[in-house]
Amino acid sequence: MAIKLLSVAPAQNELIDKAIMLGNRYTKTLGLLKPPAYTKAAEDGGLLVAVEADQVIGYALFGLPKRSAHIRLAHLCVAEEQRGRSIARQLVEEIKKRYPQRLGIKAKCRRDYELSDMWTSLGFVPHGEVRGRGRDGEILDGWWLDLGHPHLFTEVESDALLVVAVDHGVFADLRGLACTTDVEESRALEAGWMTDLVELAYTPQLVHEIRDIADTAERQHQRAALPGLRQLTPAPEAVTERTTELLSATKKSLPDLPDDGGLRRCAHYVAETSCAGLRVLATRNPLLSRLADVAWEVARVRVVSPATVTLHVDELRQAQVYRPADLMGTDFRSTEVSPGTEDELVAFFDQTGEDTGSAFAERLRSLAADTVVWRRELLRDGEGHPVALYAWALDGRTLVVPVLRTADHPLEETLARQLLFLLKRLGRDCGAEIIRITDPHPSAVAKAAGGDDGFFEHDGRLVALLVNVCGTAAEVEAVAGGLARELTVEAAALHEGMPAEVAAVVERAWWPAKVIDSGLTSFMVPIKPRWSTELFNVPAMLLPRSDVLGISREHVYYRSSGHRGESVPARLLWYVSEGPAGVESQMIVGSSRLDEVLIDTPDALFSKFEHLGVYGRAEVQEAADTSGHAMALRFSDTEIFPKPVALRRLTSLTGELGLPWSSNSLISLSKISNELFQAVYKEGYRKT
Repeated sequence: MAIKLLSVAPAQNELIDKAIMLGNRYTKTLGLLKPPAYTKAAEDGGLLVAVEADQVIGYALFGLPKRSAHIRLAHLCVAEEQRGRSIARQLVEEIKKRYPQRLGIKAKCRRDYELSDMWTSLGFVPHGEVRGRGRDGEILDGWWLDLGHPHLFTEVESDALLVVAVDHGVFADLRGLACTTDVEESRALEAGWMTDLVELAYTPQLVHEIRDIADTAERQHQRAALPGLRQLTPAPEAVTERTTELLSATKKSLPDLPDDGGLRRCAHYVAETSCAGLRVLATRNPLLSRLADVAWEVARVRVVSPATVTLHVDELRQAQVYRPADLMGTDFRSTEVSPGTEDELVAFFDQTGEDTGSAFAERLRSLAADTVVWRRELLRDGEGHPVALYAWALDGRTLVVPVLRTADHPLEETLARQLLFLLKRLGRDCGAEIIRITDPHPSAVAKAAGGDDGFFEHDGRLVALLVNVCGTAAEVEAVAGGLARELTVEAAALHEGMPAEVAAVVERAWWPAKVIDSGLTSFMVPIKPRWSTELFNVPAMLLPRSDVLGISREHVYYRSSGHRGESVPARLLWYVSEGPAGVESQMIVGSSRLDEVLIDTPDALFSKFEHLGVYGRAEVQEAADTSGHAMALRFSDTEIFPKPVALRRLTSLTGELGLPWSSNSLISLSKISNELFQAVYKEGYRKT
């Protein structure tokens, strides 16, 4: 009987159970993986099984990181009695066949398993090594299978780490001598396939709890194990203040909890995690878990179980580790500043006043040595020259930016405007509500551009509000007013039916706010995949876009000159109108702000907007109609939805809203209600 390779769907419980049973036979070599991880992999399209005579005789469990271009192979398992039949090879080849657009497949395997011949036979090559975090400190070999894309991808960037703080309970599960119940959930954090994804850290509260252990052998053993984790030492004053805020909020929202030592210890864990600049705290403590909502509201810390970390590592990592995706379709590249290279950067970025030369370099070094986990990001152009430098960390609900510099470059002004937008997107992704640029001497071009994006001076620093509300004027004003009061400044008063021009200014200044009961209208724009790739890098292209296009916040799109009620300013939803996979490839991928509509001859339009578009002169001419004219839509600040809205879901939303709908509405640009825009926009950012 032939072997069948099947991609397991979440509802195929029998296949999932059989894969789990097979994996459980080999936990000593595969590493511990709890059953929900198999179901989650199936939901994400990452569980492939080899079936013969209704039996699962092998499987591959893999991840498709959203912000990386490779495939992460977690398990490659074949029943011992079935080995020698090339089942592992068939599974790997099927993965390659299903995801040819990915750059390659990564895997990690303990060196002492002596399986290098197997990996080599499958086409993998060694790709570095790391020391595992298990009790025996095993060495893990990295393996890489290239999928044959152009040579420019040979230098594959490693995954950015998600740094997770752990409480004493999880630490004791990992490093303690005593046996505790359900310890496997915590130990899954140390599975080999997690090594390059998650770094574990501890705060002072954990050290205090180790000190309080009565058993001498246990206490000494745990103390000796501390160096295996990253140490965090946030400022005590900040921790005290944040703890007070947490306890006050807990008293209001959870009045049944006794204000005792246990609650204060839990609040300390959250406060220390927040003040160290981290966003994820892993625990199995029921009391600490009850503080999850308060921890997020006050300190923007996600209190989660170890199982949640292993199941949702990609989503959690996206919230903490950031790379400017809008630049990734270009030759620009972003890396963290390497320790010891600070002096080399001085020559590229202007300094003024007392912040000159060695003082500037020392300030950069101090961020690396600080107890707060600062991200120091350096952007380089296609020739490797530094063009922008910025640092950031999340402090509760505020994104703090102590360094914001751009270098002398032909695209410096464009890059500065893009960086401001990137900071806003980063803040929104992190759950921040305020951005505070504390750099005493930010680049002049960035400071000048800040006013257009709602940055204002407050206590001698640039500050902006992030109002993450798509709702009525009253709803937007309520959130903005609350943030303004925290800063002791006044926020503009909004009202229903405000003019489109005023609403557009509000939506830009308080981005990502959307005032749906204003005079600002909304439109749906069909776009072919070729142009959505060129304009937005969605679907992602293999070869870089031009730098001018890739870092610009403004673009232009052409269509026939017939009016469809266009007005400026307005909002746009981008509908990818066709694709190879039928209906499921037709979807709304993002939104933009419409800034200008211009009808003219193709030559005139091309001359005016050549620097913003991806069309050649001939393609602009193709967009013209029988009148010999075409229409140019100039738009800006495009947001690509984390969750594209498929045509099927769009049709469902119109039905739920009781709106008239026809597929003919998607043939050309069409006006839609703000109510539908709001529903689609919220769907695009829905997390579940």
